[in-house]
Amino acid sequence: MGNPLTAVPMRAARWSAEHPWRAILAWIAFVAVAVGLAIAVPTTETTDADYRVGESGRADAMVAEAGLTPPDTENILVEGAHGEQAAAELVAKAKAVAGVAHVSDPQPSRNGTALLVAVELEHGVEDADAVQAVTTEVAGEHPDLTIREAGDLSIDAAINDRVSEDLGSAETISLPITLVLMLLAFGALIAAGIPVLLAATSVAATLGLMAPLSHLVPADLTVSSMIVLIGMAVGVDYSLFYLKREREERAKGRTTLEAVEIAAQTSGHSILVSGGAVIASMAGLFVVGDATFNSLAIGSILVVAVAVLGSITVLPALLVKLGRWSDRPRVPLLWRLNRRIGRGGISRRLLGPVVRHPAAALALSSLLVVGLAIPAFGMKTHSGTLDTLPQSIPEVQTVKAISAGFPADEGANASVVVRAGASEQARVRAALEQLTRNAVGTGTFVASGQGVQVSDDGTTSMILLGMPYDETDARVPAAIHELRGELVPAALDDLHADHAVGGGAAEEVDFMKQQEGRLALVIGFVLLLTMLIMAVTFRSIPLAIVSTVLNLASVGAAFGVLTLVFQHGWGSGMLDFTSPGFVIDWLPLFVLVVLVGLSMDYHVFVLSRVREHLDRGLPTRLAVERGITDTAGVVTSAAAVMVSVFAIFATLSMIEMKMMGVGLAAAILLDATLVRLVMLPAILVLLGDRVWWPLRPRAPRGDVVAEPEPAYAGS
Repeated sequence: MGNPLTAVPMRAARWSAEHPWRAILAWIAFVAVAVGLAIAVPTTETTDADYRVGESGRADAMVAEAGLTPPDTENILVEGAHGEQAAAELVAKAKAVAGVAHVSDPQPSRNGTALLVAVELEHGVEDADAVQAVTTEVAGEHPDLTIREAGDLSIDAAINDRVSEDLGSAETISLPITLVLMLLAFGALIAAGIPVLLAATSVAATLGLMAPLSHLVPADLTVSSMIVLIGMAVGVDYSLFYLKREREERAKGRTTLEAVEIAAQTSGHSILVSGGAVIASMAGLFVVGDATFNSLAIGSILVVAVAVLGSITVLPALLVKLGRWSDRPRVPLLWRLNRRIGRGGISRRLLGPVVRHPAAALALSSLLVVGLAIPAFGMKTHSGTLDTLPQSIPEVQTVKAISAGFPADEGANASVVVRAGASEQARVRAALEQLTRNAVGTGTFVASGQGVQVSDDGTTSMILLGMPYDETDARVPAAIHELRGELVPAALDDLHADHAVGGGAAEEVDFMKQQEGRLALVIGFVLLLTMLIMAVTFRSIPLAIVSTVLNLASVGAAFGVLTLVFQHGWGSGMLDFTSPGFVIDWLPLFVLVVLVGLSMDYHVFVLSRVREHLDRGLPTRLAVERGITDTAGVVTSAAAVMVSVFAIFATLSMIEMKMMGVGLAAAILLDATLVRLVMLPAILVLLGDRVWWPLRPRAPRGDVVAEPEPAYAGS
């Protein structure tokens, strides 16, 4: 194609082919050092301060600086008749635990059937574990009562444990499934194991490198699952692209070294371009400026870069060293089936009607995609709540029981923080008390009963306001806007003091405002950058525009599926979840950048082969049909791996994982079938040579001789 990027994989492949043991040992050393870093360097995880956004973030910082942050508290719930003695024992034993700052007297529920003991902790998880031991001990002594404990620390620990279990389950299931799919694609054990090995080592190396990088960009809890998700997908993809082309060239009679060099020039080039597109897409997450997205961007960019590095260095070395042994040992039935199907046999039959009737094919496929995308216009987003956590976690059920029996803990909440000179403390208190009365008078807020809280130095004061609404209620954002826009200015502006509205409800409002303000920027950044990559790679403006439109179509359909499944509850019984009535707020943006990046893998690979045939002199219609047929087997195999890995995440207990898995699995399935096998060829055929403007390929003189089909290639 005359692209300078072709020289990079060619040089890397040639060096690896000439020094295979050096390349293999260098890769092993790289992975070992990276894994060693994870052991030697502790990972820095994100803290609450990393998630501060807008006015609520400023309020949280003021509260933290003033020492008004409420202490970590574990609540012990005693249910059953005559639980007073057990509650008294809990109070006495909890007070004797080292690390406990204060233990409240037992508080009766509104119906008198339960008692609640609040235990304030001095430090953290260790203290919570000690209190849990007391709870377990007393519960064992009173089997006629239900005694259980929950708090922020114990819930966080339970969630972390569940996430670890989920990821372990996903990794255990995904590896054998991927290996089986590779066996179907190649019919030989060694060839099937190579993509899995490269993907697994790329993931391991990335997880190791994230430990030192976390000291620059703190690691979010979800980043490890994302690295596994993306790493297995692209690692297998890139190996497939390279290995399939090398086998195809060997089937034409070329030596292993010649086949590797041709694979490097063609598939290696596609890997660099598609890897660059994925990295460019993931870089769009930095635009949001959120701690979670920054961590996800670093992890995804790193794992893609590592997978690209492995595919153009150690993979050629392995292929040269193995030679034809990469096709051993053969699985007899799968090997015969693989050869019998041939290259693109199934796709050729599907593609025929599309090429003969491109306008009708494009119209019908577009109607289907638009139909799937329409529900996305009604998508509602919200941050995760107690209801989106797995209900099988005991601590979640305990918190729900506490909220039901002690309504003061129910509903959304907000805080108003004021910072002024210590001499102004009396005026600030009076103003905040008046604000409380005014807010309660609107019927939108309720007093917390805690009154005005003042820091030790008297410079910072705070009130808490509850709301008679659930935190997902649509009236909560309006209440925050009323508090900020009318109630707070009316009560506090005369003080000439620094003030801010924070709390859980305000944090949600500020996060949504940040996303809405930057969502368009992210979409524009990702699509523009990938469009530029396509324009530079193929030197075609129409093709770059077509690629962008098809990406938008896939994204719209994915958002529609997310809305139907998780907001409206379609298939909730099969996936074992209860619909929260919304999509968790960070997922649409994440699905957007991941899908655009991963879909470019197929897109670049398919179009590169089409362009190869055009450069050999085939007319556009035949080049499109031949190029898509040649690559259909690879795309099908790669998509099957991606869809299976993502589908595994859809079976996990955390609903964020389910949403991620369903959204990406549905999008990749649609993208690799309807978009790449119907919409793309239909558009290319309809546009003809115009699609390559301004540099149309020039057909060589003389008749075009079709190349013979390889003896085997898989489909």
